[in-house]
Amino acid sequence: MALDLGIILLVLLAAGLHASWNAIVKAGGDRLVMTTLVMTGPTPVCLVALFYLPALQPEAWPFLIASALIHYLYYALLIGAYKHGDLSQVYPISRGAAPALVAVAAWVFAGEALSVRETLGVVIVSVGIMSLAWRRNGTRLPAESKAVALALINGVAISAYLIVDGLGVRAAGNAFSYICWLFIVEAMPLLALTLWLRRGRVRESFAPNWKPGILGGVIAAISYGIALWAMSLGPMAHIVALRETSVLFGAALGALVLKESFGKQRILAAAAVACGAVLLNLGS
Repeated sequence: MALDLGIILLVLLAAGLHASWNAIVKAGGDRLVMTTLVMTGPTPVCLVALFYLPALQPEAWPFLIASALIHYLYYALLIGAYKHGDLSQVYPISRGAAPALVAVAAWVFAGEALSVRETLGVVIVSVGIMSLAWRRNGTRLPAESKAVALALINGVAISAYLIVDGLGVRAAGNAFSYICWLFIVEAMPLLALTLWLRRGRVRESFAPNWKPGILGGVIAAISYGIALWAMSLGPMAHIVALRETSVLFGAALGALVLKESFGKQRILAAAAVACGAVLLNLGS
């Protein structure tokens, strides 16, 4: 099933926006606060929108709750990885590893054989990730080892929530109802936890971060909203493949905007990861 050109362009836009809000979180001084602001920013709009949207179908609620729980793990891993590593390293590894890890696990544990094209995709993704994980002289700093490990684990979390949300949005009856509820269910516990962890210095923690955080929230809402809406209309694998091109945007933002080292090397490695992910998802 071929994707409509309009959907393709929108998903590519979503990929760029997704990398952008990750860059905002990475650049923030307090990444927990920044992540919380990004996630809670769309909540007021979502609350109002629910008065005008159809009710969520009961069948979608298990997917919604499961997605929220997986997202909490994703945010924790993301914050930890950005604490130890660069955007241009962590982002392509975590996003690019997801489809490869799922494909290999399905092959090993479920006997789902890979086609030649899919196998080539796994190899290319693996080579790209290895290039991102190591420096040119074959070494890696201790902090980078932690960042790489957390990014790889995060790849599993990303795969899980993409699959859960892809199924959930189709069971919801209305894609936008699911999207709004997802942001609300995710944001409220995260906000409560952050306020508790920053108790006694809430003002000092939130004041310097609220403007970029809210901007990141708007960007994140548009990005994931487009992705979920697209998954309600087209094949999930194809949508995910297109969205993995966000690793190119992430590497470029890290190198060009955040001035991280190994810029050209990481952009090339991210390009390999993106190409491998597309081959893997569109294989056979």
